[in-house]
Amino acid sequence: MESAERETIFRELLDRNLPALRRLAASYAGATSEQADLLQEIALALWQALPSFRGESSARTFLFRIAQNRCISHLARRRPTESLDLLGIDPPDPGTTPDQTVGAAQQSSQLLAAVRQLPLNHRQVIVLALEDLDYREIAAVLGISENNVGVRMNRARARLKQLLGDKP
Repeated sequence: MESAERETIFRELLDRNLPALRRLAASYAGATSEQADLLQEIALALWQALPSFRGESSARTFLFRIAQNRCISHLARRRPTESLDLLGIDPPDPGTTPDQTVGAAQQSSQLLAAVRQLPLNHRQVIVLALEDLDYREIAAVLGISENNVGVRMNRARARLKQLLGDKP
């Protein structure tokens, strides 16, 4: 892969997926600065891995596999203290009222806090599903079967309902 082609693919992947990568980083890192560091790690890992991309999966699946691996590495070396600085996860929708924006931010904060409490294998499937990856893509990213994705997804949803106060 030539340098110019690599840079073009790199920029396109990041441009199209940056909001999703921000949300992914937010689900694994607490403070905004920690999230920014994790995003940089993901971008560097993508840059380094691009020459090995063989097209056996979609570029998005390839990107999320790299991002998941970086997030897991981040968790392994993270300090035990975790901030709940959740501001700036999603930009506000200009078509909503302030009350709707506050309500949505509270729901988003509650969901993110609950997702962070999930075991890693459940957190992974939920975060990827929230980014609109289907079971096949999630299976490819995580290196597991689609059936395993379904089992993890059902367990994760049940646990999220408990954490969010809904009855299972």
